[in-house]
Amino acid sequence: MYDLVIIGSGPAGLSAAVYAKRAGLNMIIIEKNPVSGGQIIDTYEVDNYLGIPGVNGFDLGMKFREHADKQGAEFVNATVTAVECVEKGSDTKAPVYKVITDNGEFETHTVILATGAHHSKLQIPGEEEFIGKGVSYCATCDGAFYRGKVTAVNGGGDVAVEDAIFLSRFCSKVYLIHRRDELRATKVLQEELFGLDNVEVIWDSVVKEIKGEDKVTHLVVENVKNEETNDVNVYGIFVAIAIVPSTDLFENMIECDEEGYVIANEDGATSAPGIFVAGDSRKKRLRQIVTAVADGANAVTSVQDFLVGKEK
Repeated sequence: MYDLVIIGSGPAGLSAAVYAKRAGLNMIIIEKNPVSGGQIIDTYEVDNYLGIPGVNGFDLGMKFREHADKQGAEFVNATVTAVECVEKGSDTKAPVYKVITDNGEFETHTVILATGAHHSKLQIPGEEEFIGKGVSYCATCDGAFYRGKVTAVNGGGDVAVEDAIFLSRFCSKVYLIHRRDELRATKVLQEELFGLDNVEVIWDSVVKEIKGEDKVTHLVVENVKNEETNDVNVYGIFVAIAIVPSTDLFENMIECDEEGYVIANEDGATSAPGIFVAGDSRKKRLRQIVTAVADGANAVTSVQDFLVGKEK
C-alpha cells in the first residue's frame, strides 16, 4: 500500500516525485515511455526556463529525472489501463485506489495525475523528421528562436491565430495556413490578425509535406479547391490544430471540461477525494515547464494536507 502513486514523469510528475520523497511519502511514479521528461525531450532548445537559458530539452528532462533518482524515487515502466476506487474513505479514513497497469497493480491512498497533453499532428511527410528543427507545437516556447525570420502557422482556431499574432511581433513574416476560407477564431482575434502587415493568410490550403536538410527550408502547400501545389519558403512551422489532454482513462472518475482537461485549482485537488492533478492535463491558462513544475509541488503539498489526520 502506497501513500501516493504518480502517473506520468514529465516535469510535473518528476517535480511531484522530488517533493514527495522529501516529504517522506511512500510513493512510486509510473511512466509508460522508456524515457522520462514528457514533451520537453523532443524540444531542441529551451530558452525560457529560469536560470538555464539555451538548455537542450532532452538534457533538461534528464536533469529532472536525475534529481528524482537522487531523492530515491521508485519508477515503474508501465502503461496505466485503469484506476479504480477500492474503498471510498471518509472524513477520518483515507480512500484506497487501485492503479491497474500492464505491469502489475498498485494500491494507494492518493494519486497524482501528471499525464500531460499532446499536440495533434499533421501526419505528413517531414513532420517527425524535423520536430525541434523547424517543426514546433508551441509558439510561446519556441517562437523567439525565429526572430527576424519567416515562419508559418497551421490552423484556423484561437490558438493558431494567437500564435500568428505572437510570432508577428518578432518574425519578419508569418504565413497562416488554413484549410477553409474563413477562420474559426473569435472575431476580436481575427480583427487583430488582419490588421498586421507582416501576416499573410493562405486560404483553402493544407500543408502536404515539410522539406529541408538539417532544418526546415520550405513547405509544400496544396489548395484544396483546385489541387494546385506551391512551395512556401519558411524557417519554421508551428502546428496549432489542437491540443489534446491525456485524460481519457479518468474522465468518468473526475470532473473535466468539454475538452477533457481536469478541473482543479492551484492546489491540484480534483472532484474525487484523494486524486490530484498536475501539469498540462489541468485546466489552466498557461502550459509551460515552469507551471508544470509548480503544479507538481502544489499537488504534493495537497496530498500531505489530505493525508494528515487520515487513518491509513
